[in-house]
Amino acid sequence: MKPNRLINSSSPYLLQHALNPVDWFEWNGEALTKAQQENKPILVSIGYSSCHWCHVMEKQSFENEDIAALMNEYFVCIKVDREERPDIDQIYMEAVQAMGGNGGWPLNVFLTPDQKPFFGGTYFAPKAWAQVLININKAYHEKYEQVNASAHELSNIVASNDIERFRQNNTLDDLTSEIEKGYQNIAPKFDKTWGGMEKAPKFIMPSVWQWMLRYHYLSKNEEALTHLHLTLKSILRGGIYDQVGGGFARYSVDKEWFAPHFEKMLYDNAQLISLYAEAYALTKDEDYKIAIYETFDWLNREMQDQEGGYYSALDADSEGVEGKFYVWTADQLKDVLKEDFTKAMVHFECTNDGNWEHGTNILKRKEGSSLSENELNSIKERLLSARNQRPKPGLDDKIVSSWNALAIIGLTDAYRYLHDERFLQAAINCLHFIESKLLKEDIIYRSFKNKASATEGFLDDYASLIGAYIGLHQVTLQDHYIEKAKKITEKAIQLFFDRTDGFFFYSSKTDLIARKKEVFDNVISSSNSMMARNLILLGEIFENEDWKDIGQKMIESLNHVIRGELNYAANWGMAAMELGHGRKELILTGKNSFQAKSALQQNFLPFTFFAQASDTSPLFMAHGRNAPESDLKVYVCYQKTCKLPINTVHEALQQLI
Repeated sequence: MKPNRLINSSSPYLLQHALNPVDWFEWNGEALTKAQQENKPILVSIGYSSCHWCHVMEKQSFENEDIAALMNEYFVCIKVDREERPDIDQIYMEAVQAMGGNGGWPLNVFLTPDQKPFFGGTYFAPKAWAQVLININKAYHEKYEQVNASAHELSNIVASNDIERFRQNNTLDDLTSEIEKGYQNIAPKFDKTWGGMEKAPKFIMPSVWQWMLRYHYLSKNEEALTHLHLTLKSILRGGIYDQVGGGFARYSVDKEWFAPHFEKMLYDNAQLISLYAEAYALTKDEDYKIAIYETFDWLNREMQDQEGGYYSALDADSEGVEGKFYVWTADQLKDVLKEDFTKAMVHFECTNDGNWEHGTNILKRKEGSSLSENELNSIKERLLSARNQRPKPGLDDKIVSSWNALAIIGLTDAYRYLHDERFLQAAINCLHFIESKLLKEDIIYRSFKNKASATEGFLDDYASLIGAYIGLHQVTLQDHYIEKAKKITEKAIQLFFDRTDGFFFYSSKTDLIARKKEVFDNVISSSNSMMARNLILLGEIFENEDWKDIGQKMIESLNHVIRGELNYAANWGMAAMELGHGRKELILTGKNSFQAKSALQQNFLPFTFFAQASDTSPLFMAHGRNAPESDLKVYVCYQKTCKLPINTVHEALQQLI
């Protein structure tokens, strides 16, 4: 099969389509010009490499010579990797939803030659897809005025100001009351049997539970902590957690966290390392610690580039079957485990006929297992060794800037609370990859595979990298990290900030029909909420009132959303807590300052910023307090007022809690 233009792509997803008989283009000027010159509608098909139904539609339709011939004759066909070009995906996903569709991937949208959408949907079976192609071509040429009017209307919808639909003039006068309202609005949605929210499918939504940790820290509400425990424990016992190899699948199709959609995404696992590390700091629960180590081991074993970056995703499918790599028949378990077979069947809640489809078992974990730690580790090692002999799921080995920055944040959180140098070294190696491959003169590029993509980074790339620099500063107290956070923040404001409404555009520039703003938190927190948290913190420590004011106005204008829709505004909720509760600053000096920092950071202190005293520090708070000859001096400051220095970790902890 002769390759099409996608053979030169840097995207693994696009490369999967490089041998299709479809005459695919990437999204570029050549494709858009061809559509206008030939007056052909554009078919833009959007997906990602670990998307199950994207693979299905490719095999059924895009590899079909007859269907490809229709596509090539009637349309200019453009393939888009949503992870490389989320800006394109945002626009056309919103358009399909405005047409009444649910959205999802593959996302197939028909555009006029000037990029305006007029029809779209997700997965189509082959016969239906062929008929859609014929009908759309006929409508475009025979009912052009009607098509154009529809396209114009949809374009106006997606080009409308995202923020103006939601922002209000609010103030955060009574933070305690606002936080409590947020909790009271979300608590009735708790699934009190299985944890999480009372619905299926279930996404873990890490920021919701990180908000809950902070809510409990402030309120001491035991119901919140109980539900948090139920959720985190149920997840670890379910099939959504890889009981053999570590790491988390993208979501569970049921309420019990049992049957996952088997793809594993870097962004989920990066954030879940943070969540479980924070939960461990608060509770010292060993299950949480084990999950952190197992997920870290999986990341380094299966997802790490040799130069330190982390790959994007593992497919749900292997050998064309979803989940085949992860499930076991009773006979397969018996062959591997021999005399430990019966005990393992009980521990993993497996049956001879299978607890899942086609006689297979998804491994989950029985509460209160009778296996010893050594027995369980031996069983896991043997199962992992056997599983590694199977054909592996497809790997999306592009390295996305923002997701790697989230990995750095997760790794610094793990180091902070567990103090294992391997976590810190992995975070530093990952940052070196970003700085050497994806950061050029303060411009971040979106992704890397053999080379940096030509696509410049989006707001989430900048916001999460700022967070990564902050995280590394906190665990190392090295000032160059916080200086870099400041520098990237200045660049982000220059590239993305919209002074007309006080929020940030998602893209720095665009040749698309709209320039969007990402508002709501989802599985990944919105880039605007990440920037708000960055600006509040950096505004405080650098005494930059303009930055703090931008962050404060963003948070206050969405306070009604935080209060009423916390499930989609949890990171905004954390930003509101940080703004309203305030942050204590802890400045250390003396020979034992780093050891004291490490001891203090084993505790969950979400509203504390650490700094090393130094007269040359970029942080004014660190000046005038350096006492290198002392054993330890600790200054605890709040709202620009510092208490007298103290000399022990215990005393410091008493002032911080």
